Amino acid sequence: MKASFILYNKIKELALNLLSYETSQNMLNLLEVNASKNENVPLSSSLGRTLAQDIIAKFNDPRFPTASMDGYAVLYSDLDADSILILGDNPAGNNETRVVSAGTCIKTFTGSKMPEGADTLIQIENVDAVDGKIKVEEKVPLGNAVRPIGEGYKAGDILIKKGTKIGFAEIGVMAGLNIVMVNVALRPRVAVIATGSEILDLGVQSDNPAQIRSSNNYTLAALFEQAGAEVIQLGTVGDDKDSIMKTFENALCSADILVSTGGVSVGDYDFVKDIVPRLGGEVAFKGVGIKPGRHIMVAQRENKFILALPGFAYSSTVTAMLYALPLIAKMQGRQKAFKTVAAKLSENFTKRSRFTEFTACNIVIEDGQYFVNFNGKKVGSSAILTNMLNNSALMISGEEDKNLEAGTFVNVILLENF
Repeated sequence: MKASFILYNKIKELALNLLSYETSQNMLNLLEVNASKNENVPLSSSLGRTLAQDIIAKFNDPRFPTASMDGYAVLYSDLDADSILILGDNPAGNNETRVVSAGTCIKTFTGSKMPEGADTLIQIENVDAVDGKIKVEEKVPLGNAVRPIGEGYKAGDILIKKGTKIGFAEIGVMAGLNIVMVNVALRPRVAVIATGSEILDLGVQSDNPAQIRSSNNYTLAALFEQAGAEVIQLGTVGDDKDSIMKTFENALCSADILVSTGGVSVGDYDFVKDIVPRLGGEVAFKGVGIKPGRHIMVAQRENKFILALPGFAYSSTVTAMLYALPLIAKMQGRQKAFKTVAAKLSENFTKRSRFTEFTACNIVIEDGQYFVNFNGKKVGSSAILTNMLNNSALMISGEEDKNLEAGTFVNVILLENF
């Protein structure tokens, strides 16, 4: 009874000293992060990396007026003529030097340079070609099917900004600019470890039914890789201070960020919260008024970071998104770690605590508007990771929020891409 009372008082004292979510994010943002490390990689290997410099156009696209359809390059003023003489063909890639003058045209194909003198392209289906001449059957407007110089972009335009995560479109644009090597941010190295004697790593056999299979370190490793980090997978370590100290110290020799799960609460075997300061880590903050994850701790040792997260699967995943992903993004020169949108509740929502809550939800888009529902989402402990399946999102309800009625607008973190 006495031990339970002491534990209750510890929890009560901690709750009174919790930072607000907003304050913790401001403090996280103030931490100095080295974002100047970069390297050159082949364009073909740059997918998913983050640009370390602006991509600037060195020329106009197109560089000359270009046909956007198959047809005949003509003078617009000739479209009312009885017939127009065909001077020949102008296939794509041909450096056409002939000049179109009154009463003449050149058959010109998609992507071809428009012949000098021509101001309009009339598509093949609009004319009747007989005996080396065309007769216009349906007129087109002036400049029809002609891409003007610089339609795509002009020399000097910033096409892709520094800090952009490279996707298929960025690859295509850079290929069009003949960029062979791309300057990208180095991948931050993130070490991931799950602590707890109850944790059983994958492939390890045990006759102890009280042990649970480890998932946190694999969930977070996948999350961080998706965010562009290089992950050092450290597996699991039991509730032994010396083992945890040694593992953490080794990890900090090579990692930019060390992320652990478990051992940060107020129990007798929660050693991580005490070990971090002994490692020389300066604690930025410990304890945030959020649900799940209020026992989170963020520390810094020189230019390295230690994030001690709760042990429950849903809780550790949410806190990793909120606190590890912003650090990973900053190290790559990106402004935002995830996208937040405004959405309307499709049903009533019951708030379960006085903290800022992050609730798994479903997002539906109707007529361009985001809507939130909770179909299939289980209400329970912070261990239900399955609530994040099926393209889920995280709905944010603030400390000041009470129960929310259908139709209320809320902020939602999209989990589709980091």
